[in-house]
Order: sequence, then structure tokens, then C-alpha cells
Amino acid sequence: MAQISKDEMLKQFTKELHSGDAALFVGAGLSKACGFVDWKGLLRDIAKELKLDVDREHDLIALAQYHVNDRRGRGHINQLLIEEFTKDAKLTENHRLIATLPVHTVWTTNYDELLEKAFLEGHRKPDVKTTKQNLATTLPNRSVVIYKMHGDCRQPHEAILTKEDYETFGERREGFSTALRGDLVERTFLFLGFSFTDPNIDYILSRIRGLLGENQRVHYCVMKWPDVPKERDGAAQAEYEYQKRKLELRVADLSRYQIHAVMIDKYEEITEILHELNRRAHLKHVFVSGSARDYDPLGKDRLEEFCVKLGREIIKHGLNLVSGFGLGVGSAVAMGSMEQIYSDGLPVTRVSFFPFPQKEPEGITEAAFNSQYRTSILSNSGFAVYVSGNRLDQSGKSTVVASGVLDEFAIATNLGTFPIPLGASGWAAQEIWKRVSQEPSRYYGTTDVSSQLKVLGEAGRSNDEYIAAIFEMIQRLSR
Repeated sequence: MAQISKDEMLKQFTKELHSGDAALFVGAGLSKACGFVDWKGLLRDIAKELKLDVDREHDLIALAQYHVNDRRGRGHINQLLIEEFTKDAKLTENHRLIATLPVHTVWTTNYDELLEKAFLEGHRKPDVKTTKQNLATTLPNRSVVIYKMHGDCRQPHEAILTKEDYETFGERREGFSTALRGDLVERTFLFLGFSFTDPNIDYILSRIRGLLGENQRVHYCVMKWPDVPKERDGAAQAEYEYQKRKLELRVADLSRYQIHAVMIDKYEEITEILHELNRRAHLKHVFVSGSARDYDPLGKDRLEEFCVKLGREIIKHGLNLVSGFGLGVGSAVAMGSMEQIYSDGLPVTRVSFFPFPQKEPEGITEAAFNSQYRTSILSNSGFAVYVSGNRLDQSGKSTVVASGVLDEFAIATNLGTFPIPLGASGWAAQEIWKRVSQEPSRYYGTTDVSSQLKVLGEAGRSNDEYIAAIFEMIQRLSR
């Protein structure tokens, strides 16, 4: 059987994410959780009109063709597509996790607009390809390309729905076949949301083999075992055994296409896989959080010297800097990172700066906007280094702990980002250091970083010792 363990897939696909060679292929299974119908749901009433039972039909594409033949046109099925797939559905956690993965190519057979919405919500600009005409155009400043190879609910007359549509796919949408062939050769795909009742899967797999022949790259997919019967029922057990055997044969057949299957027992495991891929993919991204109106207890010169060196060392260690540009901290870290980048002739894409907008958008409170903004930044970071963290209070007279830094710590904790607080710099960083020192297993699991944490909380240490402790923690936790 063409099976692979979950750990091995995570290991191999993470490498592709780090190298920029990973891509996703998303099927209808990810949209069903949002309330959208699958193919059977879409065609159920149509089957009744034809005096057929959709649950007894295996070739649903042929069923759609029968309907068009019977109606002498596809107006009705086009209207169904618009009604079913333009509903105001809420994004699932899986969609949001996909949008935070460092992928720049996503293919889908879905007609809905959930992927586009997820990337936009994550502040990533999608270039959506739905027709052969817009394959030739490029959206300026795009961050991801979404290929909707079977069309879009907003243009139902162009959607691939019927048997005739599939038969003429190569002529009508040749550009998609060419683009797919190129991506399958150059990138490693992870297929998500495909089931064996999805009529698209056979067409997709045959198209892959037809496009590539023997020159196939290794790809991965996630497949769910049938549910084990809850009660002792002979018929139910027999059906379970039959479906399980059928699935084993199909998974073995995937080896012809160099697609290795990760088998799961429940759909929630897809969310776990996406969480883990995000965590591993972003371990190279270090977020630096902090602000300083008052530079005590380290003093202005020493704190700035530390921040500049921190920026340099992040780049030297092959990591990427993410910064919210906090007052008195962010600019010094940025200076150090850019000095190292220009010194080594590295791409400026190694750093990402996210200064807070001066005013929140209309229709959203300041608190809600700040939370969304911080979440979007931290969702792409594997580590968060906390330095100082203070600000003037509302009166403008007293210096207080920066609540924003504590908010970033809370958000980072929920996202699974590893905290690295320089407790010796005082203020918010010291509060965070106390919390993680009291419950290290909550924040670091079974990895022992106690000696490094101890150094970061001690006032008598040098900047070099603080820097060494930070990167020792990163190295240990990255394993």
C-alpha cells in the first residue's frame, strides 16, 4: 500500500515548505464543514426529477449530463451552483490554517470562495485564476495564486459540471492543464479534502498520470478510514469491512501517481496536521515583541546594543525576523538585521515589518482590530522574543507595563508560538519570564530549557550571554 506515516509526511512536506516548493490541492471535503453541499447534495433534487436515486448512482458527472440533456440546456444547474455556493458561510479553522502556511500555489476543484476569503483575512493577496483568459494576467503584489480548475460559482456557465465538460476540458481549459503539469513537476503537493465519493478525484488522478507519465514527483494526501460500526451488527460490520478493503485498494493504486497517503481515523486530525505543519514551517520565523519608553533596568545604550545584536544574530543563524516595530526596540532590531542582510548580500525578504496602523478601519473597534492584526503577524512566527515592554499611561506622565506586549504573549501562546522572554530587561518581558518559568511544560512541552531561561532572568549577565541563551533555546525547541 502507498501509505506513509504522519510523522514522515510532516517531516518531508515541511522541507518543501521551507524551500518554497510546496503546494496544496484542496477538494470539496474542506468546504462541506462550512455548510456547502457536496456533489450528492447538489444533484439530489435533479436526480429526483430524472426519477433516479442519487444514493444509488456512482457516476454523478453523468447524472449532471442526463439533466442537461433532459432540460436541453444547463440554465437550471447553473442557478443551483450560484444559490448553493454563494451562501454567506463562515470560514473553518482549516481554511485559516491553510492561509497561514507558506505556500504560494493552491489548486482547487471547489466552486466556492472560501479559500480567497481565508487568504484575504490573513492579509495575503490572492490572484485567483478561474478562466483561461486570466491565466495570462498577473495581479500586482500577489502573495498566492489560487487555480480554480473547475471554475467559480460566480461564472456558472464556465464551470466544469457535466460529462461533456470533462470530455472537452483539454480543449476548453488547456491552459489549466499546462499550468498543472508544470506545478506537478516542480512542486510537491498535499491533497486535502478529497473523498472516494468525490467524482472529481478520478479525473484529477488520471489527468496527473496523463500529464506526467513516468516523470512524477512524490506527493501526499490525507485519507480517512471508514467509521467502525458502533453496534454489533453483522450487516454494518460487513459493509465496514467492504469499504475498508475498497479504500486499501484505492490507496495502493495511488502509488501509480506517486501519491503517498496518510491515513487518519477522524476528520479532526486534518486540523491537527495543519497546526503541526504551521508550527514546523514557521520555526524559522522569529517575532520580536517589545517597546521602551523607559530603558531601565539595563539602560538605553545597553538595551539598544542588545537589540541591534539580536537582529544581526537572527539573520546569521539562518532565521527570519518578524517585527511589529515597537518603540525603542523594533527600530534597533531592524537596524541590526538589515546591516547583516546587506553585509552578506541576502534577500530583504528575510525580514518582515508590521508597524501598527495609526487608525483602525471603519466598522471595527480598536481592541478587535489590534487583536486581529497581532494574530495575523504571530500566526507566521515559530518563536517570540520579548524585550522590555513599557509605555506611557493615558495621562502621559507615568510609565507602565505595555499591555500590548502581554496581549501578544497571550495570542502567541494560543497559537503555539514558543516564548523567549528577556526577563532581565524588566517590565512586560519580566512578567512573561515569571509566568513561563513557573509552568515551563505548558510553554515548552518536554524540552528542557530551564538553564537558558535562568540566564535570561538574571540581571548580572552580559548581552552576549543573553544572546547565546536565546539561540540555544531556539536550537533546542526546533528539534
